[in-house]
Amino acid sequence: MRAVCLFLFIGVLLLTLPTACVDILEIPMSQRVNVIVVDGTLTNLNEDQKIHINRAKSDSLTGRMGSLPITGARVEVVVDSSQVLVFTETDTAGAYRSPAGFKAQPGHAYQLRFTLKNGAQYRSTTEVMNSVAAISQVHARFNPTSLPLTLTNGSLNQYRGAHELSIDFQDPADQHNYYRWDWLLWEKQEWCRSCVNSVYLIYNSFVNPPILYEDCYGDRNTGGYFVNDYNCRTQCWEILRNYTTNVFDDVYSNGGLIQGRSVAQIPFYQKNACLVQIRQSSLSKEAYLYYRTVEDQTQNTGGVAAVAPTALVGNIRNVANEQESVIGYFTASAVAVALVWVDRQDATGRPPGLFEALNGRPPSQPNNRGGYGSIDYPTALCVPSDGRTPNKPVGWRD
Repeated sequence: MRAVCLFLFIGVLLLTLPTACVDILEIPMSQRVNVIVVDGTLTNLNEDQKIHINRAKSDSLTGRMGSLPITGARVEVVVDSSQVLVFTETDTAGAYRSPAGFKAQPGHAYQLRFTLKNGAQYRSTTEVMNSVAAISQVHARFNPTSLPLTLTNGSLNQYRGAHELSIDFQDPADQHNYYRWDWLLWEKQEWCRSCVNSVYLIYNSFVNPPILYEDCYGDRNTGGYFVNDYNCRTQCWEILRNYTTNVFDDVYSNGGLIQGRSVAQIPFYQKNACLVQIRQSSLSKEAYLYYRTVEDQTQNTGGVAAVAPTALVGNIRNVANEQESVIGYFTASAVAVALVWVDRQDATGRPPGLFEALNGRPPSQPNNRGGYGSIDYPTALCVPSDGRTPNKPVGWRD
């Protein structure tokens, strides 16, 4: 499972990410950006272990940032300096998956290495997976003003309500521990496809014989602009992840009972209940220093716009060119998981609805005579991806 551990912020400045030490490189605002971005965390859970490799690149004329997946790379993880695991490219461009059944184990050492199609070779430092304490209890309460008053674009946030989740756990006394918290959120999704300047077809009847199509059909470059939104044909869940960094060093609480540690704010997207997975991860000291720097520069100084344009270099290097900045940090983290069913019965106020919250607009209305789900206005497939699934999540209550 992809851990949301990578922050590449693009706006009036560029914030690229750090090394174990932590090295900070100044990047002039006028300099063109063309850097490799790696997002990879191995865990001890029975889940997809993926490495994502992309290239962040600024437009030569406008300076606007974009991300291009890096395909065709040879990606390997070396275990204990001896066993080599080959990660294979998935249907998602830039994503590479471990061999079936693999999961990392505490006490073992892991190193990422990959080679691009042009022959450039990259290596990470070695990460040893530490064990992690179990989560003993989760607390949830609704706060109508939990989320910031203003959004990142400066506009007023009209939907500030969220459920705040906190946890209790016993910190082990026999070792110095570093922690990170992330969350996954499953929300029931009713809308599965939006077609811009086109319509959704189950079968393409414009060819003879008709063929199964299941896609948007039409010329998106035609004059004007319209969007058709289509309901899901089957059950479907949206998968959302945290976008903030939350880390902790037990130096002042070693061996103590940690109570009420804040780990998540779950937005009040809709009145329907939702399922949350809290993930408590172990970190090496070097990984902790890296993520602590990210946290300090993005959350404790007034936001990204308040940070000077810097590049924080991770633990991955070009073997032939030590001066090349590679963004991201390869980690190996043991993870303790807690599932929380949030029924939202205590929530107050009016939520935006999941579709509007994610798209910034309400769903379009059918302009055909049949209405939603008719022959004229079909329903769409729930296509599995990192952000959506037709499979009922473990722990979901009907």
